[in-house]
Amino acid sequence: MSNSDDSSAGPRPQGRPQGRLRLVRLLTAAVFALAGLIFVTSFNTSKGTNIRTDASLLKLSDLIHERSQNNAQLEQSTAAVRSRVDALAERDDGSTRAEDAKLAALRTASGTEELSGKGLTVTLNDAPPNATARIPNVPEPQPNDLVIHQQDLQAVVNALWLGGAQGIQVMDQRLISTSAVRCVGNTLILQGRVYSPPYKVSAVGDPGALRKALAASPALQNYQLYVAAYGLGWKVDEHKELKLPGYSGTVDLHYAKPLETSSATSTP
Repeated sequence: MSNSDDSSAGPRPQGRPQGRLRLVRLLTAAVFALAGLIFVTSFNTSKGTNIRTDASLLKLSDLIHERSQNNAQLEQSTAAVRSRVDALAERDDGSTRAEDAKLAALRTASGTEELSGKGLTVTLNDAPPNATARIPNVPEPQPNDLVIHQQDLQAVVNALWLGGAQGIQVMDQRLISTSAVRCVGNTLILQGRVYSPPYKVSAVGDPGALRKALAASPALQNYQLYVAAYGLGWKVDEHKELKLPGYSGTVDLHYAKPLETSSATSTP
């Protein structure tokens, strides 16, 4: 009976492994089909063009320059309206001479009035793109070593203020207390407008004191090392008569406010 039982049992059925193999084949076919569908969809979306083109970057650059031009036009209109307001303010409004003098001093300090006098202009520029080390035992430059950075421009502005500048202009815009010098990539964004190097920073003040302040700045001393090593642009021009325009942009202050929560949703 034992032999009969063994023979009746026979080999183990092979149905399950064959079912799993069919399932794997079906899943593989489905994956390839899905990949083909994605490829066709991508081709139709790009309409036969290179999806990784730089056209989107060019459109963004064009948009930035367009907005910069719009901001310049708005500044011109703002300056015209401000001049009309100033003309109306100069009429006899019952103020005393002392009050008028105080108002004039505030306008001068705020940077909204034209300013002229002795001064100097600092020009910073990128090094040539193919620049090499000019000093022995100095490593070859990296791309970031050959361009003007935000901290370089800010160091010039800070040194000029420290040197007693009565007013400062960056490119064609007067700086005020809320001005921020910001660089994005290889461009300067100042008060809503975009600029490319070379960058010019002009200041009205005693030229000798301004030069001393530039020379004493640790950040600019470090910058001079790159000027000597890789050829970054640095030029200082003195002026017997330098005229800075008044700030013509908006003077509204923008600041964050806390969200107001209702009593029903507020937590103790």
